[in-house]
Amino acid sequence: MRFMQDVENKNDNDLLSNDTEGVDRRVYELGYLLAPTISEENVPVSYDDLKNLIVGLGGEMISDEMPKMIPLAYTMLKVTQNVRNKFDTAYFGWVKFEMIPEKVLELKKKLNVDLNFIRFLILKTVRENTIAAKRFIHKDSRRKTIIIKKGGENGTPALIDKEEIDKEIDAMVAV
Repeated sequence: MRFMQDVENKNDNDLLSNDTEGVDRRVYELGYLLAPTISEENVPVSYDDLKNLIVGLGGEMISDEMPKMIPLAYTMLKVTQNVRNKFDTAYFGWVKFEMIPEKVLELKKKLNVDLNFIRFLILKTVRENTIAAKRFIHKDSRRKTIIIKKGGENGTPALIDKEEIDKEIDAMVAV
């Protein structure tokens, strides 16, 4: 009886938040290729549809990038409606999101039947930014050192001795 009174005292938002508290959510990244047959004006529409699909399945967007036209390394084939289509270019985009693992399977099924997607890949990842910063590498042959300028907080160059690196590599390989 007391349990029923506690439930009646809670509002709907509290009940909804408690449903997802115990569920293990994971971070995923979806990389995808959209068909180049989509007009330039309709790419943002497909992009928004994908984001709405993820949110509709209970996902939380972390970061993303608008699809851009790129040349493909090789010709890709996709059979749609009994027609074999060949693609040499595609719109490449990616989305990082957090979602319940069971819902990722639903997302995969929906993307498989979407004719706009040539290919896609869903990976487990981490929430932190994993994009590599650009580095400036300068080789100084007189001192046998490499100067690497990292694009970090202070941006100061770090001197690294080649011989020291070689010794460390040899020690790791010998193990």
